[in-house]
Amino acid sequence: MTIKLIAIGKTDNNHLQSLMDDYTKRLGFYIKFSIDIIPDIKKAKNLSEEQQKQKEGELILSKLMAIDILILLDENGKQHDSVAFSEYLQKHMNSGIKQLVFVIGGPYGFSQDVYNKANGKLSLSKMTFSHQMIRLFFIEQLYRGFTILKNEPYHHR
Repeated sequence: MTIKLIAIGKTDNNHLQSLMDDYTKRLGFYIKFSIDIIPDIKKAKNLSEEQQKQKEGELILSKLMAIDILILLDENGKQHDSVAFSEYLQKHMNSGIKQLVFVIGGPYGFSQDVYNKANGKLSLSKMTFSHQMIRLFFIEQLYRGFTILKNEPYHHR
């Protein structure tokens, strides 16, 4: 199984990018992981929220293969602690799927088409974080999840 993270807009904070690169490298010891960044929509100021979500949704859906399992990182999704998230990852690995795709949407969330295609929704917190920080938090949680599955000392119970 491979895991892919799709996100809207580049990370312009070098400190966050450096940390993301570090955890991405660490993840490589456990699973094939990639990040696919969709550029910000040009002239988004001229679009309504709905139009922006629609355009972003089309770009998100264009990055998927028909057999991908799509999980949205959404404020209304199910929350897990780190151990439960590691079990969630294990369940997907055991299911025989080829690619598990997580998506961080744009500032207004997802289009209805993306919600319709999704196989599930996860929330990292009830709090609101910047889209750039969520990338780092999510990648770190993926890494933590795999260290839990391997009984490595990174996560303290």
